[in-house]
Amino acid sequence: MSLFIIIASYNLFAQISEKHQIDSSLFYIDLFNTSMNNNADCYRIPSLITAPNGDLIAAIDERIESCGDLHQNKDINIVIKRSSDNGKTWSDIERIVDFPFGESASDPSMIVDAITNEIFLFYNFMDLEKEPRTYYLHVIKSCDNGKTWSKPIDITSQITLPEWKKDFKFITSGHGIQTKSGKLLHTIVNLNNGLHVFGSDDHGKNWYLINTPITPGDESKIIELSDGKWMINSRVNKNGYRFVHISNNDGQTWETYKDSILIDPACNASLLNYKYEENGIAKSCLLFSNAKHSTERKNMTISISFDEGKTWSKEKLIYSGSSAYSTLTILQNGDIGLFFEKDEYTKNVFVKIPFDYLIN
Repeated sequence: MSLFIIIASYNLFAQISEKHQIDSSLFYIDLFNTSMNNNADCYRIPSLITAPNGDLIAAIDERIESCGDLHQNKDINIVIKRSSDNGKTWSDIERIVDFPFGESASDPSMIVDAITNEIFLFYNFMDLEKEPRTYYLHVIKSCDNGKTWSKPIDITSQITLPEWKKDFKFITSGHGIQTKSGKLLHTIVNLNNGLHVFGSDDHGKNWYLINTPITPGDESKIIELSDGKWMINSRVNKNGYRFVHISNNDGQTWETYKDSILIDPACNASLLNYKYEENGIAKSCLLFSNAKHSTERKNMTISISFDEGKTWSKEKLIYSGSSAYSTLTILQNGDIGLFFEKDEYTKNVFVKIPFDYLIN
């Protein structure tokens, strides 16, 4: 091989490597990968929240038997890491949901109750030995900022209908929300009967289903807009973009439209409200993270809307390489925390992003 070809090949490799690097001005750290635990085949499905005391909690599937999803895998646990310094350092991996072999827990998601200072962590459960392909829905709770967790409670009968028993159903991974009134809200997907919202009006003591199917919709995120309307942003397979659903009557009816600006390869994404000040004036915007490509899971991007999702006027490419599920939270210091699957599901990276970085 000639020296010219060697140099050209090296330069091409360097360009590709540089292109796929996260901006060196950002702080990032790989929280979960298989080198951390030789028993795990992979880690998938990230969830991230800021606890009432400001600690960060990152939860994820620990998939032991294979990297397969819940109905294919007899050994999936839920594990977490915690950070008390805005993501600079993290605890060791802690397994908080671990059933006997043959029973698996998958797809963590969390809601923080800012009134009671409790954290609810949801996951989907299956006993592949006794009831293969029958999905159950569980929740556990922490009253001490994620240091300890309650025993699982099965809420399947509260948030599904009896005729759904054999349906492919699951709580969306990532996070739900608390509204200004204190209501807790989250989304559940039934691939046979549509996307639904479920919630609690008594701080998680009881849960209920809002029995209004929302279509089209797969894994979704719900937020409350400034006027009290609810907005859902949904993954929809085989379209190449997202769908948005708006309700002005607490989920009883919905208006639906496609958002062709938010191109998407059919992948779980994240959406949240961000409040800030500009020249002493209180303002807010929506932040949306996803793999921004119409067919491939790559280009992890944060898009910004200053008019509550009507338009998306700014975006920042965080990583152009392989990237998939993502979840956002607001750190105690006002930075944004992004936790996403990277490099063909081999890494799960936390990135700390100043708000000014996104808008400038």
